[in-house]
Amino acid sequence: MVAETGPVVEHRIPLSKERVLRAAITVADQGGIESLTMRKLAEELGVEAMSLYHHVANKEAVLDGVADVIVGEIEEAAGGFEVPDDGVDWQSAVRQRILTAREIMLRHPWAPVVFETRTTISPILMRYFDTLLGLLREGGFSYDLAHNAMHAMGSRSLGFSQEMFKPDNAEQADEDAAAMLEQMAEQFPYMVGMMMEIAHDDPDSTLGWCDDQTEFGFALDLLLDGLERLRAKA
Repeated sequence: MVAETGPVVEHRIPLSKERVLRAAITVADQGGIESLTMRKLAEELGVEAMSLYHHVANKEAVLDGVADVIVGEIEEAAGGFEVPDDGVDWQSAVRQRILTAREIMLRHPWAPVVFETRTTISPILMRYFDTLLGLLREGGFSYDLAHNAMHAMGSRSLGFSQEMFKPDNAEQADEDAAAMLEQMAEQFPYMVGMMMEIAHDDPDSTLGWCDDQTEFGFALDLLLDGLERLRAKA
């Protein structure tokens, strides 16, 4: 005789703000930031869209939270945001902190757009910037020069750079550019000379049109070397 069994009870993980934000990152990782809607987010979580509003007020609140989660990933990868109190090679420390942030940005290539559109600085983001400022101060920077340094680094301090120009379809743009080189040579000789000599395309390590990893490191080192010369003169 086979014993009767009762109905199978499905145990769902309770919805929480953390689950909502993690799901939002998953949606954006899969389809880009333009794919992140409240409806798509609800589908990812297997809930009704109205359920989300018990945890996040609106999409902007989701994006604010997502930015904080990403800064949290930077903090974890960096081993915390503490400033060493036993002396610090400021240049190496700042460089490593920024390149760690960049690793996270490359993991989420849509994230720069989120940070560019935030209008407030959250406590965790403030802590990140406070650490960078602390590394500069412990490295011998005056507050005035450190302030200039933070402005000079701009978005690069968070691991990404704002390009002057980035076409929507970089692959097609490269093909079009190659086809037009001969036509452009007389009118734009230096641009064509550069494009013919230097290969920039590296889609596995870039956030931008050119090989942004190489350009990012070049500009970062240029900034840090220049700041060290200014610090040494102070």
